[in-house]
Amino acid sequence: MAHHPTFLTCSSLSFSWPDGTEVFDDLRLAVGPGRTGLVGLNGSGKSTLLKLLAGELTPVSGTVRVTGELGHLPQNLVLDTSRRVDEILGIDGKRAALHAIEAGDPAEEHFTALADDWDVEERARATLDQLGLGGIGLDRTVGEISGGESVLLRLAALLLARPDVLLLDEPTNNLDLHARARLYEAVEKWSGVLVVVSHDRELLERVDQIADLRDGEVTWYGGSWSDYEAALAAEQEAAERMVRVAEADVQRQKRELADTQVKLARRKRYGQKSFENKVASKLVANSQKRSAQVTAGKQRTLHGERLSEARERLDAAVEAVRDDDEIRVELPRTSVPPGREVLHLRDLELRYGARVEGAFELRGPERIALVGRNGAGKTTLLRTIAGELEPLAGEVDARVPLRFLPQRLDVLDDGLSVVENVARFAPAATGNAIRARLARFLFRGARADQAVGTLSGGERFRATLAALLLAEPAPQLLMLDEPTNNLDMASARKLTEALDAYEGALVVASHDVAFLESLGITRWLLLDGELRPTTAEEVREVVADGS
Repeated sequence: MAHHPTFLTCSSLSFSWPDGTEVFDDLRLAVGPGRTGLVGLNGSGKSTLLKLLAGELTPVSGTVRVTGELGHLPQNLVLDTSRRVDEILGIDGKRAALHAIEAGDPAEEHFTALADDWDVEERARATLDQLGLGGIGLDRTVGEISGGESVLLRLAALLLARPDVLLLDEPTNNLDLHARARLYEAVEKWSGVLVVVSHDRELLERVDQIADLRDGEVTWYGGSWSDYEAALAAEQEAAERMVRVAEADVQRQKRELADTQVKLARRKRYGQKSFENKVASKLVANSQKRSAQVTAGKQRTLHGERLSEARERLDAAVEAVRDDDEIRVELPRTSVPPGREVLHLRDLELRYGARVEGAFELRGPERIALVGRNGAGKTTLLRTIAGELEPLAGEVDARVPLRFLPQRLDVLDDGLSVVENVARFAPAATGNAIRARLARFLFRGARADQAVGTLSGGERFRATLAALLLAEPAPQLLMLDEPTNNLDMASARKLTEALDAYEGALVVASHDVAFLESLGITRWLLLDGELRPTTAEEVREVVADGS
């Protein structure tokens, strides 16, 4: 019997949201064995495509076919906190049967449920250990583990089920450096069909090919993210060169058309003057005039067509050059003098056990990277500084206006529009001023009136950032919690550029080392029970060795 490779296909796939917004029209896609990185701008439809492939959304028309079993890890994973680890892994029934048999119950239903899977617990523990979850007991509940650990737990369930096709949507978003290293290793070992949507450069360096989703179509590039960037750069260079050639051609055709019109005008004037001077007879003059008019018409038509064709070639060349909309964040000029104390912490004891021993000071426009494992207390520390949580003990003294961009992006009202949300933070600003500023965050026209609850992850990030940065008073201390989780790489670059121009103090909690290094960090701090200095090199070593 011939072996058929596992793959998934989309045929003539079309999908629109209930409000009529079209996402795909006649999309065709075929993915075979290997690791595929699905990339594209925020809002291009990556998560929607994965949900269509997983059968969680129904297309308007067209078909999705999957060979074999499919597993899907969604971007916004929500697990019931009361469920046990073995339930999430899907082995609770087999474990119960195994324990009943071991206790001496010979009922046939136990043997049927176990189905000769006698090593189910060993396999489960080995899979958990592979992902760094060896310390999590099978009887613990989801509520007892961190958000990052719950993502890995769901991945462990998928690996244990051994699906033929695995779909991962932003799997590293809430993972610490150790957990990311474990996930990278699992991806490298995957032997079936894998499609991963991610903005994580380290993860995309481990794929075999890149599928670039743009304007409802997929373009394929062989190799990893670096290979994709190189190929894209070469394409763009060639496209920009074609634009220059096409522009020169349009100018040449314009000159030729103008020259032709000048020559024809001269000929017309010469013919008129000859007639007036009776150099030629009236009959001959009229004949020459008709001939000149025909010739002039042909010349104008010819050069007009050439100019039109040149303009079409220019339009096609311009279309081939990517000019993606990116957020243009102009942060307020909120400079802080180098010696000025911005933040003072003393003997701080946080909820869930983390501490800041002695005195901690942040002075001037310092740029601090806050790193640490999932559950170490980074978010708790930032929320305590922001005044959202009371410390168990100690002192927090923020001496300048501050703003906090939370990881959950839950500071906006889902029922209000983007404009209305921003107006809540800047009540003195006029509607026109707010709309003008929102345009820099790509919320133009009707998009600014869109309800926040209908926005994608990347759009919600932009709306939240806009609300905080356009707030009054402008922040002199800006705290960001995992800001790149919902950003495509183009927007992450723009955020870096915007933060380069920011003159206030900056505290960024992130597991994205490359992003942190791009910010010009002046101090690296590790929260691991206590807050202590570290280095970028030390953080990099964690990712490299996967420890």
